[in-house]
Amino acid sequence: MFEISLEGPADGNPFVDVQIGAEFRLGDKVVRPEGFYDGSGVYKVRFMPTEEGTWQYSTVSNVPELAGRKGSFICTVPSEGNHGPVCVDKNNPRKLSYADGTAHLSIGTTCYAWTHQGDAMEEQTLKTLNDAPFNKVRMCVFPKSFPYNENEPVYYPYEGRPLKDWDFKRPNPAFWHHFEKRVRQLADMGIEADVIIFHPYDRWGFMNMGDENNRFYLRYLIARLSAFRNVWWSMANEYDLFENWPLSWWDEYISLVRSHDSYGHLCGIHNCRAWYDHNNPGLSHVSIQSSDFPTIEKNFEMYPSKPHIFDECRYEGDIEQSWGRLSPEEMTRHFWMGFLGGCYVGHGETYMHPDDLLWWSKGGLLQGQSPARIRFLKEILTALPFQEMSPDFSQMPNIFILAKSHELYLIYFAEAGKFEIDLPAGAIYELEVIDTWNMKKTPQGAVKGSKFEYAGKKDLALHLCVRS
Repeated sequence: MFEISLEGPADGNPFVDVQIGAEFRLGDKVVRPEGFYDGSGVYKVRFMPTEEGTWQYSTVSNVPELAGRKGSFICTVPSEGNHGPVCVDKNNPRKLSYADGTAHLSIGTTCYAWTHQGDAMEEQTLKTLNDAPFNKVRMCVFPKSFPYNENEPVYYPYEGRPLKDWDFKRPNPAFWHHFEKRVRQLADMGIEADVIIFHPYDRWGFMNMGDENNRFYLRYLIARLSAFRNVWWSMANEYDLFENWPLSWWDEYISLVRSHDSYGHLCGIHNCRAWYDHNNPGLSHVSIQSSDFPTIEKNFEMYPSKPHIFDECRYEGDIEQSWGRLSPEEMTRHFWMGFLGGCYVGHGETYMHPDDLLWWSKGGLLQGQSPARIRFLKEILTALPFQEMSPDFSQMPNIFILAKSHELYLIYFAEAGKFEIDLPAGAIYELEVIDTWNMKKTPQGAVKGSKFEYAGKKDLALHLCVRS
């Protein structure tokens, strides 16, 4: 990220009175991001260069003292581990990769309000994430009001007082400095921030700001965050619970994000009951709340040319609500079914705590047993050419198959059953049996080409790979 920081007028309301942006040039490439007021008379424009070389820039503003500031900088080679932002893979629209072409195996988790819990809890969350298998976190911008999450946040996003006199045209810089710090820390750990822009779990009035204020918020959010390489946009969590919002607003807001985000970050929208129309060209992927994995084939028939991400397939935990009572075995099973179905899957955890410190909302510590099994699956998939593999739906709903035809197969028994396949005559394959719960791989020796049959028990997996 390159950042221009300038001092300017602080009187009136600089958030709305002053417009600032910049034009960045490298050869024929031109990018024009908007800037923002950062408080205390400071204006900033952030830029995420997408190519190496010497970039020239010039600021634009309706205030003369902020306009026409010129300069240049050199974008050098990426640092180790920096593969750029995640995008839809150029060679396979159902897959994700980083900007440099490196595959991105999206294994997410949900911590809705983790940035609103105070430094001690938030630092504990970061430490937990550093030791966990997840490379994406679903997280809300606004604080959350919901069962098991009823505490007040440390920072509010606007100037004013709760439930009394918010000024939706005056963002609170301290809130944004804190939120950006957490996004940056995730980037340093190689974790994507799936930023939830709107949500309906609100007692402060942030879901009822009105269309004009929503649009102002979106532009301010994009100006501040779009230059972070690890940002994804999630337009809403459970968009269909915004009962007083016209459906047209969502299309308009998606279009606004696309027109003001200079970098084309991934953009999704999360459902409660009714799926959004993911044919919308502004949506990069299909964000799914469902645990009905046998319907994957039908999902791809509806939206065949976008990655599918089961962002919420219920949560491992023991709370009263049914959506938060998955056993660790069930959560592990969901990951195997989803990934072998050609999708990506997200985790969540809702174990009761005397102080309501549930991971799914507040972060902190993980208690569950599924993360270790998810890591095991991640290691298996990372060692395979996942980008080149496709699901075979012929033996669902009980058996899930991910294959690179005639070369290798990963087979998962969601229920006990018999797997059958015709292999090329004369070919020899190596067979490995995988215990997905106990995380053990047992070589079984060679399998000769022709008809291959295997009777597997529930939660068993097979790895069948042609001998080179």
